[in-house]
Amino acid sequence: MRVGEAGTRLFSGRDRAVIAAASLSMLLVQMDWFALNLMLPAIARDFSTPTTNLQWLVSGYMLTLGALMITGGRAADVHGRRTVIVWGLVGFAVVSVVCAAAQNEVWLIAGRVVQGATAALVFPVAVAVVTAHFRDDRQGRAVGTVLAFSAIGTALGPFVGGVFAEHVSWRAVFLLNVPFCVVAAFLMLRFVTDTRDEEAGGGLDLPGAVTVAGGLTAIMIAVDQGGHWGWGSAATLACAAAGVLLLVLFALIERRTAEPLLDLSLLRNGPFVTVTLAGSVSNIVYCLVAVFSALYLQQARGLSPLDAGLVFLALSVGAGGASYWSGHLAQHRRPETLMAGGLLLSGVGLLALTWAGPLALYTAVFAVVGIGLGLGWALTNVATQSYVPSSRLAAASGLVLTSLVLLGAVAVAVATTVLEVLSGSEQQAASDGSAIESVLRAAALLALVGAALLLPLIRAHRTTAPAPALDAPAP
Repeated sequence: MRVGEAGTRLFSGRDRAVIAAASLSMLLVQMDWFALNLMLPAIARDFSTPTTNLQWLVSGYMLTLGALMITGGRAADVHGRRTVIVWGLVGFAVVSVVCAAAQNEVWLIAGRVVQGATAALVFPVAVAVVTAHFRDDRQGRAVGTVLAFSAIGTALGPFVGGVFAEHVSWRAVFLLNVPFCVVAAFLMLRFVTDTRDEEAGGGLDLPGAVTVAGGLTAIMIAVDQGGHWGWGSAATLACAAAGVLLLVLFALIERRTAEPLLDLSLLRNGPFVTVTLAGSVSNIVYCLVAVFSALYLQQARGLSPLDAGLVFLALSVGAGGASYWSGHLAQHRRPETLMAGGLLLSGVGLLALTWAGPLALYTAVFAVVGIGLGLGWALTNVATQSYVPSSRLAAASGLVLTSLVLLGAVAVAVATTVLEVLSGSEQQAASDGSAIESVLRAAALLALVGAALLLPLIRAHRTTAPAPALDAPAP
Protein backbone atom coordinates (compact mmCIF):
# COMPACT_ATOMS: atom_id res chain seq x y z
CA MET A 1 0.00 0.00 0.00
CA ARG A 2 1.39 3.42 -0.94
CA VAL A 3 2.01 5.97 1.79
CA GLY A 4 2.12 9.73 1.30
CA GLU A 5 4.82 12.09 2.53
CA ALA A 6 2.90 12.87 5.71
CA GLY A 7 2.49 9.18 6.48
CA THR A 8 -1.12 8.99 5.27
CA ARG A 9 -2.04 5.99 3.22
CA LEU A 10 -2.98 6.79 -0.38
CA PHE A 11 -5.85 5.50 -2.46
CA SER A 12 -5.11 2.86 -5.07
CA GLY A 13 -6.75 2.82 -8.48
CA ARG A 14 -9.34 0.33 -7.24
CA ASP A 15 -10.00 2.46 -4.16
CA ARG A 16 -10.69 5.47 -6.36
CA ALA A 17 -13.05 3.40 -8.51
CA VAL A 18 -15.03 2.35 -5.40
CA ILE A 19 -15.26 5.97 -4.26
CA ALA A 20 -16.28 7.04 -7.77
CA ALA A 21 -19.06 4.42 -7.91
CA ALA A 22 -20.54 5.54 -4.59
CA SER A 23 -20.04 9.24 -5.40
CA LEU A 24 -21.83 8.97 -8.75
CA SER A 25 -24.70 7.14 -7.06
CA MET A 26 -25.15 9.90 -4.47
CA LEU A 27 -24.72 12.67 -7.03
CA LEU A 28 -27.34 11.04 -9.26
CA VAL A 29 -30.06 10.88 -6.60
CA GLN A 30 -29.42 14.42 -5.35
CA MET A 31 -29.18 15.99 -8.80
CA ASP A 32 -32.35 14.27 -10.00
CA TRP A 33 -34.44 15.54 -7.08
CA PHE A 34 -33.24 19.14 -7.28
CA ALA A 35 -33.50 19.27 -11.06
CA LEU A 36 -37.16 18.24 -10.98
CA ASN A 37 -38.28 21.27 -8.97
CA LEU A 38 -37.25 23.64 -11.78
CA MET A 39 -39.06 21.51 -14.38
CA LEU A 40 -42.53 21.50 -12.79
CA PRO A 41 -43.86 24.52 -14.75
CA ALA A 42 -42.58 23.07 -18.06
CA ILE A 43 -44.18 19.69 -17.31
CA ALA A 44 -47.44 21.39 -16.35
CA ARG A 45 -47.51 23.27 -19.66
CA ASP A 46 -46.91 20.08 -21.66
CA PHE A 47 -49.69 18.23 -19.88
CA SER A 48 -52.03 21.26 -19.67
CA THR A 49 -52.50 20.81 -15.93
CA PRO A 50 -52.09 23.21 -12.99
CA THR A 51 -48.57 23.14 -11.61
CA THR A 52 -49.86 22.51 -8.09
CA ASN A 53 -51.32 19.19 -9.29
CA LEU A 54 -47.75 18.02 -9.85
CA GLN A 55 -46.73 18.24 -6.19
CA TRP A 56 -47.08 14.44 -6.15
CA LEU A 57 -43.98 14.27 -8.35
CA VAL A 58 -42.11 15.56 -5.30
CA SER A 59 -44.08 14.17 -2.36
CA GLY A 60 -44.80 10.77 -3.94
CA TYR A 61 -41.09 10.24 -4.62
CA MET A 62 -40.17 11.29 -1.08
CA LEU A 63 -42.90 9.10 0.38
CA THR A 64 -41.63 5.85 -1.09
CA LEU A 65 -38.01 6.84 -0.51
CA GLY A 66 -38.68 7.57 3.15
CA ALA A 67 -40.82 4.51 3.74
CA LEU A 68 -38.38 2.09 2.09
CA MET A 69 -35.04 3.67 2.95
CA ILE A 70 -34.45 1.57 6.07
CA THR A 71 -35.73 -1.53 4.29
CA GLY A 72 -33.27 -0.88 1.46
CA GLY A 73 -30.39 -0.50 3.89
CA ARG A 74 -31.36 -3.66 5.74
CA ALA A 75 -31.75 -5.59 2.48
CA ALA A 76 -28.20 -4.53 1.59
CA ASP A 77 -26.90 -5.82 4.92
CA VAL A 78 -28.66 -9.15 4.41
CA HIS A 79 -28.32 -9.79 0.67
CA GLY A 80 -25.14 -7.88 -0.14
CA ARG A 81 -24.49 -4.16 -0.46
CA ARG A 82 -23.15 -4.30 -4.01
CA THR A 83 -26.02 -6.53 -5.14
CA VAL A 84 -28.72 -4.24 -3.75
CA ILE A 85 -27.24 -0.94 -4.96
CA VAL A 86 -26.69 -2.34 -8.47
CA TRP A 87 -30.32 -3.45 -8.61
CA GLY A 88 -31.29 0.01 -7.38
CA LEU A 89 -29.22 1.72 -10.08
CA VAL A 90 -30.66 -0.53 -12.80
CA GLY A 91 -34.18 0.13 -11.56
CA PHE A 92 -33.54 3.88 -11.37
CA ALA A 93 -32.34 3.88 -14.99
CA VAL A 94 -35.30 1.85 -16.27
CA VAL A 95 -37.86 3.98 -14.45
CA SER A 96 -36.12 7.14 -15.69
CA VAL A 97 -36.79 6.00 -19.26
CA VAL A 98 -40.42 5.27 -18.32
CA CYS A 99 -40.75 8.78 -16.86
CA ALA A 100 -39.19 10.34 -19.97
CA ALA A 101 -41.83 8.60 -22.10
CA ALA A 102 -44.78 9.69 -19.92
CA GLN A 103 -47.87 10.78 -21.86
CA ASN A 104 -49.76 12.31 -18.96
CA GLU A 105 -49.28 13.41 -15.36
CA VAL A 106 -50.68 10.18 -13.89
CA TRP A 107 -48.11 8.13 -15.82
CA LEU A 108 -45.31 10.45 -14.69
CA ILE A 109 -46.40 10.54 -11.05
CA ALA A 110 -46.62 6.74 -10.95
CA GLY A 111 -43.13 6.56 -12.42
CA ARG A 112 -41.76 8.95 -9.81
CA VAL A 113 -43.32 6.92 -6.99
CA VAL A 114 -41.58 3.78 -8.28
CA GLN A 115 -38.39 5.76 -8.81
CA GLY A 116 -38.46 6.72 -5.14
CA ALA A 117 -38.52 3.01 -4.29
CA THR A 118 -35.45 2.37 -6.45
CA ALA A 119 -33.67 5.36 -4.90
CA ALA A 120 -34.25 3.70 -1.52
CA LEU A 121 -31.90 0.93 -2.70
CA VAL A 122 -29.22 3.48 -3.65
CA PHE A 123 -29.26 6.43 -1.26
CA PRO A 124 -28.75 4.62 2.09
CA VAL A 125 -26.34 2.03 0.63
CA ALA A 126 -23.81 4.23 -1.19
CA VAL A 127 -21.99 5.32 1.98
CA ALA A 128 -22.22 1.77 3.40
CA VAL A 129 -20.37 0.46 0.33
CA VAL A 130 -17.49 2.84 1.07
CA THR A 131 -17.36 2.21 4.82
CA ALA A 132 -17.31 -1.56 4.17
CA HIS A 133 -14.43 -1.21 1.68
CA PHE A 134 -12.24 1.07 3.82
CA ARG A 135 -11.50 -0.33 7.26
CA ASP A 136 -8.59 1.99 8.13
CA ASP A 137 -7.85 5.67 8.62
CA ARG A 138 -8.78 6.41 5.00
CA GLN A 139 -12.46 5.78 5.69
CA GLY A 140 -13.18 9.35 6.82
CA ARG A 141 -11.59 10.84 3.69
CA ALA A 142 -13.46 8.40 1.46
CA VAL A 143 -16.83 9.12 3.07
CA GLY A 144 -16.12 12.86 2.96
CA THR A 145 -15.53 12.61 -0.79
CA VAL A 146 -18.82 10.80 -1.31
CA LEU A 147 -20.68 13.42 0.73
CA ALA A 148 -18.94 16.16 -1.23
CA PHE A 149 -20.30 14.69 -4.47
CA SER A 150 -23.74 14.60 -2.84
CA ALA A 151 -23.37 18.35 -2.22
CA ILE A 152 -22.24 18.82 -5.84
CA GLY A 153 -25.38 17.02 -7.01
CA THR A 154 -27.44 19.36 -4.84
CA ALA A 155 -25.75 22.36 -6.44
CA LEU A 156 -25.92 21.07 -10.02
CA GLY A 157 -29.54 19.94 -9.88
CA PRO A 158 -31.28 23.33 -10.26
CA PHE A 159 -28.90 24.46 -12.99
CA VAL A 160 -29.28 21.19 -14.93
CA GLY A 161 -33.06 21.31 -14.55
CA GLY A 162 -33.18 24.92 -15.76
CA VAL A 163 -30.92 24.35 -18.75
CA PHE A 164 -32.72 21.24 -19.95
CA ALA A 165 -36.22 22.63 -19.36
CA GLU A 166 -35.42 25.77 -21.37
CA HIS A 167 -33.11 24.54 -24.12
CA VAL A 168 -33.75 20.81 -24.49
CA SER A 169 -36.71 19.14 -22.79
CA TRP A 170 -37.73 18.12 -19.30
CA ARG A 171 -37.81 14.54 -20.63
CA ALA A 172 -34.09 14.72 -21.37
CA VAL A 173 -33.34 15.28 -17.68
CA PHE A 174 -34.71 11.83 -16.93
CA LEU A 175 -32.69 10.34 -19.77
CA LEU A 176 -29.58 12.01 -18.35
CA ASN A 177 -29.91 9.66 -15.36
CA VAL A 178 -29.26 6.62 -17.55
CA PRO A 179 -25.54 7.08 -18.31
CA PHE A 180 -24.86 7.95 -14.66
CA CYS A 181 -26.58 4.72 -13.60
CA VAL A 182 -24.72 2.66 -16.20
CA VAL A 183 -21.29 3.99 -15.22
CA ALA A 184 -21.96 3.66 -11.48
CA ALA A 185 -23.30 0.10 -11.87
CA PHE A 186 -20.32 -0.90 -14.02
CA LEU A 187 -17.86 0.43 -11.45
CA MET A 188 -19.74 -1.36 -8.68
CA LEU A 189 -19.66 -4.70 -10.50
CA ARG A 190 -16.05 -4.31 -11.63
CA PHE A 191 -14.35 -2.99 -8.50
CA VAL A 192 -16.57 -3.41 -5.43
CA THR A 193 -16.51 -6.61 -3.41
CA ASP A 194 -19.96 -7.66 -2.25
CA THR A 195 -20.19 -7.39 1.53
CA ARG A 196 -22.96 -8.10 3.99
CA ASP A 197 -23.58 -8.09 7.71
CA GLU A 198 -23.22 -11.72 8.75
CA GLU A 199 -25.03 -11.02 12.03
CA ALA A 200 -28.00 -9.26 10.44
CA GLY A 201 -31.34 -10.99 10.63
CA GLY A 202 -33.34 -11.77 7.54
CA GLY A 203 -36.43 -9.71 8.36
CA LEU A 204 -37.12 -6.65 6.19
CA ASP A 205 -40.41 -5.53 7.78
CA LEU A 206 -42.17 -4.96 4.47
CA PRO A 207 -45.56 -4.89 6.25
CA GLY A 208 -44.32 -1.92 8.26
CA ALA A 209 -43.06 -0.11 5.17
CA VAL A 210 -46.31 -0.74 3.28
CA THR A 211 -48.60 0.36 6.12
CA VAL A 212 -46.73 3.59 6.92
CA ALA A 213 -46.54 4.53 3.22
CA GLY A 214 -50.19 3.62 2.67
CA GLY A 215 -51.34 5.50 5.74
CA LEU A 216 -49.50 8.69 4.87
CA THR A 217 -50.62 8.44 1.23
CA ALA A 218 -54.27 8.15 2.23
CA ILE A 219 -54.00 11.17 4.51
CA MET A 220 -52.18 13.17 1.83
CA ILE A 221 -54.88 12.29 -0.73
CA ALA A 222 -57.55 13.48 1.71
CA VAL A 223 -55.72 16.78 2.17
CA ASP A 224 -54.98 17.17 -1.54
CA GLN A 225 -58.50 16.35 -2.78
CA GLY A 226 -60.52 17.69 0.14
CA GLY A 227 -61.16 20.97 -1.63
CA HIS A 228 -62.57 19.16 -4.68
CA TRP A 229 -64.53 16.47 -2.89
CA GLY A 230 -65.63 18.65 0.02
CA TRP A 231 -63.91 18.52 3.40
CA GLY A 232 -66.89 16.78 4.97
CA SER A 233 -67.60 14.44 2.05
CA ALA A 234 -67.62 10.68 2.42
CA ALA A 235 -64.61 10.28 0.12
CA THR A 236 -62.45 12.74 2.10
CA LEU A 237 -63.43 11.29 5.47
CA ALA A 238 -62.92 7.72 4.22
CA CYS A 239 -59.40 8.52 3.00
CA ALA A 240 -58.50 10.24 6.25
CA ALA A 241 -59.94 7.40 8.33
CA ALA A 242 -58.14 4.77 6.24
CA GLY A 243 -54.89 6.67 6.69
CA VAL A 244 -55.28 6.82 10.46
CA LEU A 245 -56.18 3.13 10.67
CA LEU A 246 -53.15 2.15 8.58
CA LEU A 247 -50.86 4.23 10.79
CA VAL A 248 -52.33 2.57 13.90
CA LEU A 249 -51.74 -0.81 12.26
CA PHE A 250 -48.17 0.28 11.50
CA ALA A 251 -47.60 1.08 15.19
CA LEU A 252 -48.95 -2.34 16.19
CA ILE A 253 -46.72 -4.09 13.65
CA GLU A 254 -43.65 -2.21 14.87
CA ARG A 255 -44.33 -3.19 18.48
CA ARG A 256 -44.64 -6.90 17.68
CA THR A 257 -42.12 -7.58 14.92
CA ALA A 258 -38.67 -8.86 15.84
CA GLU A 259 -36.90 -6.45 13.46
CA PRO A 260 -39.08 -3.33 13.18
CA LEU A 261 -38.74 -0.72 10.48
CA LEU A 262 -38.69 1.94 13.21
CA ASP A 263 -37.88 1.46 16.88
CA LEU A 264 -40.85 3.33 18.35
CA SER A 265 -39.53 2.91 21.89
CA LEU A 266 -37.13 5.75 21.04
CA LEU A 267 -40.14 8.07 21.10
CA ARG A 268 -40.00 7.87 24.91
CA ASN A 269 -36.60 9.56 24.80
CA GLY A 270 -37.48 13.25 25.19
CA PRO A 271 -34.20 14.89 24.06
CA PHE A 272 -33.93 12.53 21.09
CA VAL A 273 -37.49 13.35 20.01
CA THR A 274 -36.85 17.08 20.41
CA VAL A 275 -33.75 17.07 18.20
CA THR A 276 -35.47 14.83 15.63
CA LEU A 277 -38.46 17.19 15.46
CA ALA A 278 -36.21 20.21 15.07
CA GLY A 279 -34.27 18.52 12.28
CA SER A 280 -37.50 17.45 10.61
CA VAL A 281 -38.73 21.05 10.77
CA SER A 282 -35.57 22.19 9.02
CA ASN A 283 -36.03 19.59 6.27
CA ILE A 284 -39.72 20.51 5.93
CA VAL A 285 -38.77 24.14 5.42
CA TYR A 286 -36.09 23.12 2.91
CA CYS A 287 -38.61 21.11 0.89
CA LEU A 288 -41.13 23.95 0.92
CA VAL A 289 -38.53 26.50 -0.15
CA ALA A 290 -37.21 24.21 -2.90
CA VAL A 291 -40.67 23.59 -4.38
CA PHE A 292 -42.46 26.89 -3.91
CA SER A 293 -39.53 29.20 -4.66
CA ALA A 294 -39.11 27.37 -7.97
CA LEU A 295 -42.75 28.16 -8.79
CA TYR A 296 -42.43 31.73 -7.54
CA LEU A 297 -39.34 32.57 -9.57
CA GLN A 298 -40.73 31.19 -12.83
CA GLN A 299 -44.45 31.78 -12.64
CA ALA A 300 -44.75 34.84 -10.38
CA ARG A 301 -41.52 36.64 -11.23
CA GLY A 302 -41.48 35.43 -14.84
CA LEU A 303 -37.90 34.15 -14.93
CA SER A 304 -36.92 31.58 -17.51
CA PRO A 305 -36.08 28.08 -16.24
CA LEU A 306 -32.38 28.78 -16.82
CA ASP A 307 -32.41 32.09 -14.93
CA ALA A 308 -34.38 30.48 -12.10
CA GLY A 309 -31.83 27.67 -12.02
CA LEU A 310 -28.99 30.17 -11.70
CA VAL A 311 -30.75 31.86 -8.77
CA PHE A 312 -31.35 28.45 -7.21
CA LEU A 313 -27.63 27.78 -7.27
CA ALA A 314 -27.36 30.23 -4.38
CA LEU A 315 -29.72 28.13 -2.24
CA SER A 316 -28.24 24.77 -3.16
CA VAL A 317 -24.59 25.87 -2.89
CA GLY A 318 -25.30 27.44 0.49
CA ALA A 319 -27.05 24.32 1.74
CA GLY A 320 -24.52 21.92 0.25
CA GLY A 321 -21.58 23.85 1.65
CA ALA A 322 -23.13 24.10 5.11
CA SER A 323 -23.95 20.40 5.06
CA TYR A 324 -20.41 19.49 4.09
CA TRP A 325 -18.76 21.68 6.76
CA SER A 326 -21.27 20.91 9.51
CA GLY A 327 -19.33 17.85 10.66
CA HIS A 328 -16.20 19.98 11.12
CA LEU A 329 -18.11 22.69 12.98
CA ALA A 330 -19.60 20.06 15.31
CA GLN A 331 -16.10 19.32 16.57
CA HIS A 332 -16.05 22.76 18.23
CA ARG A 333 -19.70 23.50 19.07
CA ARG A 334 -22.55 21.31 20.23
CA PRO A 335 -24.64 20.28 17.21
CA GLU A 336 -27.87 21.40 18.94
CA THR A 337 -26.47 24.93 19.15
CA LEU A 338 -25.48 24.87 15.49
CA MET A 339 -28.88 23.48 14.51
CA ALA A 340 -30.68 26.22 16.45
CA GLY A 341 -28.48 28.86 14.86
CA GLY A 342 -29.18 27.40 11.42
CA LEU A 343 -32.93 27.34 12.00
CA LEU A 344 -32.87 30.91 13.31
CA LEU A 345 -30.79 32.07 10.35
CA SER A 346 -33.04 30.33 7.84
CA GLY A 347 -36.23 31.63 9.48
CA VAL A 348 -35.11 35.25 9.53
CA GLY A 349 -33.60 34.92 6.06
CA LEU A 350 -36.79 33.41 4.65
CA LEU A 351 -38.89 36.22 6.08
CA ALA A 352 -36.50 38.71 4.45
CA LEU A 353 -36.67 36.74 1.21
CA THR A 354 -40.44 37.29 0.90
CA TRP A 355 -39.84 41.06 0.90
CA ALA A 356 -36.67 41.09 -1.22
CA GLY A 357 -37.38 43.04 -4.39
CA PRO A 358 -34.22 43.26 -6.54
CA LEU A 359 -33.16 39.90 -7.92
CA ALA A 360 -29.56 40.39 -6.77
CA LEU A 361 -30.75 40.92 -3.19
CA TYR A 362 -33.10 37.94 -3.49
CA THR A 363 -30.21 35.73 -4.64
CA ALA A 364 -27.95 36.85 -1.78
CA VAL A 365 -30.64 36.21 0.83
CA PHE A 366 -31.40 32.88 -0.84
CA ALA A 367 -27.82 31.79 -0.15
CA VAL A 368 -28.17 32.75 3.52
CA VAL A 369 -31.37 30.71 3.76
CA GLY A 370 -29.56 27.75 2.21
CA ILE A 371 -26.72 27.96 4.74
CA GLY A 372 -29.17 27.99 7.64
CA LEU A 373 -31.20 25.08 6.33
CA GLY A 374 -28.08 23.08 5.49
CA LEU A 375 -26.88 23.38 9.09
CA GLY A 376 -30.33 22.62 10.46
CA TRP A 377 -30.98 19.26 8.84
CA ALA A 378 -27.44 18.00 8.22
CA LEU A 379 -26.57 17.90 11.93
CA THR A 380 -29.72 16.14 13.07
CA ASN A 381 -28.21 12.67 12.87
CA VAL A 382 -25.05 13.81 14.67
CA ALA A 383 -27.00 15.56 17.44
CA THR A 384 -29.33 12.65 18.16
CA GLN A 385 -26.46 10.18 18.55
CA SER A 386 -25.46 11.68 21.91
CA TYR A 387 -28.87 10.94 23.40
CA VAL A 388 -29.08 7.21 22.72
CA PRO A 389 -26.91 4.30 23.91
CA SER A 390 -24.38 2.83 21.48
CA SER A 391 -26.54 -0.27 21.02
CA ARG A 392 -29.35 1.88 19.59
CA LEU A 393 -27.36 4.13 17.23
CA ALA A 394 -28.45 2.37 14.03
CA ALA A 395 -32.12 2.33 15.07
CA ALA A 396 -31.93 6.02 16.03
CA SER A 397 -30.33 6.96 12.70
CA GLY A 398 -33.03 5.08 10.81
CA LEU A 399 -35.83 6.81 12.71
CA VAL A 400 -34.24 10.22 12.13
CA LEU A 401 -33.77 9.79 8.37
CA THR A 402 -37.25 8.35 7.91
CA SER A 403 -38.80 11.19 9.89
CA LEU A 404 -36.96 13.82 7.86
CA VAL A 405 -38.04 12.44 4.49
CA LEU A 406 -41.61 11.37 5.30
CA LEU A 407 -42.57 14.57 7.12
CA GLY A 408 -41.10 16.56 4.24
CA ALA A 409 -43.36 14.67 1.81
CA VAL A 410 -46.46 15.31 3.91
CA ALA A 411 -45.57 18.99 4.30
CA VAL A 412 -45.34 19.55 0.54
CA ALA A 413 -48.80 18.02 0.04
CA VAL A 414 -50.36 20.06 2.84
CA ALA A 415 -48.70 23.31 1.77
CA THR A 416 -49.87 22.85 -1.83
CA THR A 417 -53.47 22.59 -0.64
CA VAL A 418 -53.00 25.67 1.56
CA LEU A 419 -51.59 27.56 -1.44
CA GLU A 420 -54.64 26.69 -3.54
CA VAL A 421 -56.97 27.81 -0.73
CA LEU A 422 -55.12 31.11 -0.27
CA SER A 423 -55.10 31.76 -4.00
CA GLY A 424 -58.71 30.77 -4.45
CA SER A 425 -57.88 29.21 -7.81
CA GLU A 426 -56.17 25.95 -8.58
CA GLN A 427 -55.26 27.22 -12.04
CA GLN A 428 -53.63 30.43 -10.80
CA ALA A 429 -52.15 29.24 -7.48
CA ALA A 430 -48.65 28.56 -8.85
CA SER A 431 -48.38 32.10 -10.25
CA ASP A 432 -49.96 33.86 -7.25
CA GLY A 433 -46.88 35.53 -5.80
CA SER A 434 -48.72 36.88 -2.75
CA ALA A 435 -50.09 33.44 -1.82
CA ILE A 436 -46.69 31.78 -2.30
CA GLU A 437 -45.06 34.43 -0.12
CA SER A 438 -47.64 33.71 2.60
CA VAL A 439 -46.78 30.01 2.52
CA LEU A 440 -43.07 30.81 2.72
CA ARG A 441 -43.64 33.19 5.67
CA ALA A 442 -45.44 30.38 7.46
CA ALA A 443 -42.44 28.16 6.72
CA ALA A 444 -40.15 30.85 8.18
CA LEU A 445 -42.17 30.92 11.39
CA LEU A 446 -41.97 27.13 11.51
CA ALA A 447 -38.17 27.41 11.34
CA LEU A 448 -38.17 29.82 14.27
CA VAL A 449 -40.34 27.38 16.24
CA GLY A 450 -37.82 24.64 15.45
CA ALA A 451 -35.01 26.80 16.86
CA ALA A 452 -37.06 27.46 20.00
CA LEU A 453 -37.55 23.71 20.51
CA LEU A 454 -33.80 23.30 21.01
CA LEU A 455 -33.34 26.07 23.58
CA PRO A 456 -34.04 23.87 26.68
CA LEU A 457 -31.43 21.34 25.52
CA ILE A 458 -28.88 24.09 24.88
CA ARG A 459 -29.47 25.60 28.33
CA ALA A 460 -29.18 22.17 29.97
CA HIS A 461 -25.81 21.53 28.37
CA ARG A 462 -24.45 24.88 29.50
CA THR A 463 -24.65 23.64 33.09
CA THR A 464 -22.77 20.42 32.33
CA ALA A 465 -19.29 19.58 31.10
CA PRO A 466 -18.55 20.23 27.41
CA ALA A 467 -19.40 17.40 25.06
CA PRO A 468 -16.54 15.45 23.50
CA ALA A 469 -15.54 16.34 19.97
CA LEU A 470 -17.71 14.79 17.32
CA ASP A 471 -16.02 13.46 14.22
CA ALA A 472 -18.97 11.74 12.57
CA PRO A 473 -19.65 12.99 9.05
CA ALA A 474 -22.85 14.90 8.40
CA PRO A 475 -25.56 12.76 6.78
